[in-house]
Amino acid sequence: MKKLVLAAALIAAASSASAGSLADPIIEAPVIIEEAASSSAGVIVPLLLLVLVAAAIAD
Repeated sequence: MKKLVLAAALIAAASSASAGSLADPIIEAPVIIEEAASSSAGVIVPLLLLVLVAAAIAD
């Protein structure tokens, strides 16, 4: 009888110790770094195309 009471007490202690749920993990958002677009690259390509077209017309 003592072993049954002891087993019941251990089971009750173990179940109450594991009761509840875990807290949601805190996930930090990744840091995204955008490189600044150089304005010269946006101007040089159309200018080169214009020079090529002008050279083709001049011939």
